[in-house]
Amino acid sequence: MDDFAQLNLVGRSPPFLAALSAVAKFAICDATVLIQGETGTGKELVARAIHYLSARRNAAFIPINCATLPDNLVESELFGHVRGAFTDAKEARIGLIAQAEGGTLFLDEIEAISPRAQAGLLRFLQNREYRPVGGTLVRQAKVRVLASSNADLKAMVTRGLFRSDLLFRLNVLCVQLPALRVRTGDIALLTAAFLRRLSSEFDTPVKTLSSASMGRLEAHSWPGNVRELENLIYREWLLATGTVIDIGAIEESPADVDPLGAIQESGQETYKIAKASAVAEFERIYMSRLLARTAGNMTLAAQIAGKDRSDLGKLLKKHGLSRQSFQGCTDRP
Repeated sequence: MDDFAQLNLVGRSPPFLAALSAVAKFAICDATVLIQGETGTGKELVARAIHYLSARRNAAFIPINCATLPDNLVESELFGHVRGAFTDAKEARIGLIAQAEGGTLFLDEIEAISPRAQAGLLRFLQNREYRPVGGTLVRQAKVRVLASSNADLKAMVTRGLFRSDLLFRLNVLCVQLPALRVRTGDIALLTAAFLRRLSSEFDTPVKTLSSASMGRLEAHSWPGNVRELENLIYREWLLATGTVIDIGAIEESPADVDPLGAIQESGQETYKIAKASAVAEFERIYMSRLLARTAGNMTLAAQIAGKDRSDLGKLLKKHGLSRQSFQGCTDRP
């Protein structure tokens, strides 16, 4: 349990412990694993745990969100390309699979991968061989593949939206993550862990929740699961003026609402629109949190985020944020 806690997987409820037991067993082999669960249940954390508990821990862990793979550049992103392979290929570039050599490639939101990408990925999974776009030599990759989804992939196969042969290749082993609403007792453990982490991150005294606040947390349905709980605790921690946090009525924020829920209610919002909206809200919250932590220091923010300073500048402009407004923040580490 200590190993999992260090990997930010916290909980003692029976369904969560069952998932962790599967993770521990799957970490010692190299078979492909499909991680399933609702949005916000911690699928990427589980993928990282499988990697860092395995013999591949000292090699790279390369995550990619399949929803962001441009259909016309899928093969180039995954397999790389040689110079001159297409119009904009002014220099050779290695792909994500080569970057993950000896380590783990994590395919997040695998349900969003296009039919073209499904075909290319299937060929690679069959024998772990690939050829860079425009190249002539076939290369062998020593890479473990993990994938995740919050969709019913079997139902997608039935509707002709996902290849059955690809599902068979991905679903060699499976981890099913439980929703937070069925993880009895874990809300208190997660809340305590988030509060300790915030105290350490910002070097401030530990804050606690009032008993009434904990009751409200236990009564909430948590449609956004652990991610929603973490976002709520972070917001309330920042707003609290003392060492005791008192949480009022809990409302679902735009960042916590499942975009699919809006589609089911309105029947009008497309997947593309819902996805763009959710990503934009994540970017805004992430940048606000990052700049609060660094007191507006863009150089430090870029180091923490692992992105170029210019990229962060574009995100600030996109969401109407100003680093100067964070320069007086008292939550600087």
